[in-house]
Amino acid sequence: MRPVGRLDDFRGQRQERTEGGRTIITEPGRVIVRDPNGQSFVRHNDVDRFRYGAKDVRVDRQGNDSRTIVVRPDGTQIITLTDERGGLLRRSRRGPDGREVVIIDNRRHGGPGFGAGLAAGVVAGAIGGYFVSLPPPVLRIPQNRYIVEADGAPPDLIYDTLMAPPVDRIERPYTLDEIRYSPSVRQRMPSIDLDTINFETGSWDIPPDQAAKLQVIADGINRAIQRNPQTVFLIEGHTDAVGNDVDNLSLSDRRAESAAELLTQQFGVPAENLTSQGYGEQYLKIPTDGPERRNRRVTVRNITPLLNGGEANAAPR
Repeated sequence: MRPVGRLDDFRGQRQERTEGGRTIITEPGRVIVRDPNGQSFVRHNDVDRFRYGAKDVRVDRQGNDSRTIVVRPDGTQIITLTDERGGLLRRSRRGPDGREVVIIDNRRHGGPGFGAGLAAGVVAGAIGGYFVSLPPPVLRIPQNRYIVEADGAPPDLIYDTLMAPPVDRIERPYTLDEIRYSPSVRQRMPSIDLDTINFETGSWDIPPDQAAKLQVIADGINRAIQRNPQTVFLIEGHTDAVGNDVDNLSLSDRRAESAAELLTQQFGVPAENLTSQGYGEQYLKIPTDGPERRNRRVTVRNITPLLNGGEANAAPR
């Protein structure tokens, strides 16, 4: 059984330093960065989630890069290549038959920092150079089909939303970090609010009675991955506005990871097809500074078209 943690456990272990004008706060399993302009973001290592049920984990160096190979009991290998800063370069799945499926490849468009400060719309220095500013998307679908509330939504609607095309044109492929840290990029894809999960204040634990409500989401995600093994879903965590921004970033990131872990461990969703990110109180669903259950939520969206520059979700030929 997964241990239940509390933010109180981490506050005393946090360490803070200044680097390049940014404030870097480290705590077990997380790094929180505050830019001079006031923007903050949180980082964690997705590979830790892939270790669940692994038979072996190997790490080796390729020049300045690091390669982590997670070997599962059936011989499947999840291969993650990162640069010297920990930025994701490539993630793939190699089956027991030796066939390899590339899930994310940031190298094809210049690596994790592609275009930072150079390409149009990228603000140099903001959120590590990964922030992309785009105009709001022009919606041609109803709002309740753009942001779908999972509670009461039929399975076909869940699946259709998980497989829906971008709501506006995708100009180019984006790196995973550009997608993580650029709301205007993520807004190109419809999303599902998992309002069926209710988090207690200060907690990222998903009780068993709540966990069962993820079944319909897991079924839709698994169906999408069966259609195209390269499909990637972003699990987003959010908090209400109670508390400080560092606590809320850490809490929301742990909520997103908790949901991703549950989708894998209880419902068999391939861990490598999921990535998670917390946003703290930055994107409130209900604009209030007080405690609000609907703001303590998890959101899921298909980011595959953002990664591949708007190509269809259909399985590769």
